[in-house]
Amino acid sequence: MNIFQKCHDFTEAREVQKRGLYPFFIPIEESRGSKVVMKGKELIMIGSNNYLGLSWDPRVMEASINAIKEYGTSCSGSRFANGTLALHEELEYKLAKFTGKEAALCFSTGYQTNLGAISALVGRNEHIITDRYNHASIMDGIFLASGMKGSIKIHRYFHNDIENLESVISQIPHDEPKLIVTDGVFSMEGDIVKLPELRRVADKYNAALYIDEAHAIGVIGDTGRGSGEYYGNKVHSDLLMCTFSKSFGSLGGFIAGDEIVIDYIKHFARPLIFSASMPPATIASVAKALEIIETEPEHVKRLQEIAKKMLKGFKSLGFNIGVAETPIIPLVIGNNEKTFLFWKALFENGIYANPVISPAVPPDRSLIRTSFMAIHTDDELDQVLEIAGREAKKLGII
Repeated sequence: MNIFQKCHDFTEAREVQKRGLYPFFIPIEESRGSKVVMKGKELIMIGSNNYLGLSWDPRVMEASINAIKEYGTSCSGSRFANGTLALHEELEYKLAKFTGKEAALCFSTGYQTNLGAISALVGRNEHIITDRYNHASIMDGIFLASGMKGSIKIHRYFHNDIENLESVISQIPHDEPKLIVTDGVFSMEGDIVKLPELRRVADKYNAALYIDEAHAIGVIGDTGRGSGEYYGNKVHSDLLMCTFSKSFGSLGGFIAGDEIVIDYIKHFARPLIFSASMPPATIASVAKALEIIETEPEHVKRLQEIAKKMLKGFKSLGFNIGVAETPIIPLVIGNNEKTFLFWKALFENGIYANPVISPAVPPDRSLIRTSFMAIHTDDELDQVLEIAGREAKKLGII
């Protein structure tokens, strides 16, 4: 059989395209903060992870432009070679301080951060325990570790279920190395990890704790410092990971923890060693965004007010929003056909949201993923609720 036969056999996408229901890879022609232009039509954007709207902050854009003028557009090399700038180390120092850790290390993407950190840390015959709803980048980090080293022992527990986690981890010998990995805020469900209980289990069973704060930093906690702050800074993860493509309005990611652990990751993470480093423009934009998050807490406060309004609004309309408690609010439909039809109805009425189907979610849990930004106006939010409610009723979703 020709290796490309599978490509010819894959027809689902083309079939959906013919029906006018294909929702993916639609180019954005213009971006206007909380609105975008797609197919010549202006839409309210409720499908972005730009939670604080900082990718449109003029100070962030200016910092990015100035960095290009000083350093050019690329480092053109790995951090190991010519790809480390003073800017990298300055940002890492600030991130360590911001997260309350000894050290931090930046990667070129958030995805690579999880791939690199997890695959560097977990070795042969060691255990990794993962929430079933963790982000794909966490799972791919686990798979990379398994592929590189073999004999990685992978354990999954039910979503945010501490009792099931304890049942799973209690079967592992106490003295064998183990790492619990979880999202801080879950990217599809919009709920928050039960961090104090997770820390208790980790300590009881001699496990290290790794938290992916991609959707938590800038989103939860009084000043946007994530799940640790959300729980009063009384509990901490051993390792904290975050991406820059959400609240920081840029691209890249970092891992923070004890200096000796970060130094080890620095020397063994293949995605760091064999990738070009973050370019100057993205480093500078992240640094400026971090400064804004630290000095202007009103952006986080506004985002949290919006989250409360939209959670209450969707729930009162009769939508199934699952266990959401953040600005990530899934409108659970469960049927792929209706999900695509609802997405199209929203699009045609001036709203862009993200349809999500298996394998990103379980087969019976297709949904429209909505996510909100601090720069949305109340008028825009009211429009979203009115249109979503009206169109969902037409389709029998609510």
